[in-house]
Amino acid sequence: MAKDFIAPDFDGDDLRIGLVQSRFNEWAGRALAESCMNELITLGVDEADITHITVPGSLEIPLALAKLAATEDFDALIGLGCVIRGDTYHFEVVANESARGLASVSLEYGVPIANAILTTDTDEQARSRVEEKGRDAARVAIEMANLLWALDEDGASAATSED
Repeated sequence: MAKDFIAPDFDGDDLRIGLVQSRFNEWAGRALAESCMNELITLGVDEADITHITVPGSLEIPLALAKLAATEDFDALIGLGCVIRGDTYHFEVVANESARGLASVSLEYGVPIANAILTTDTDEQARSRVEEKGRDAARVAIEMANLLWALDEDGASAATSED
């Protein structure tokens, strides 16, 4: 039997969200966090249900997210940071490994993680994207948290009806 369509749900009421923000390129991290938190609150997340911590850089974000995920206190998590291309290979390492780390934590703990670690060539590109990226991350976190709740409810009701 085919599953019913589950529509995107952007209602943040009663959701607990954790944000981990890099302090490297701090101006961008602050702008991402502000945009993200404003959107979370606009979508109904209670400010008291938002935990916001900072770490030195984007490579440290996955470990902090893993610690938050391990508490099982959060419905979704968000990684916030900005990696701007320089003259060395370091950009690729940080961009790739931070993204891999976020995905790995999400899969290991079964908690949605929105990736709002910008990877840009220039400061100007980052400045033009921070507000939208922060807002998008909030929406992704809420939508995915609600989707997992809906899938759990469908699975629970399907298991109950088949027993």
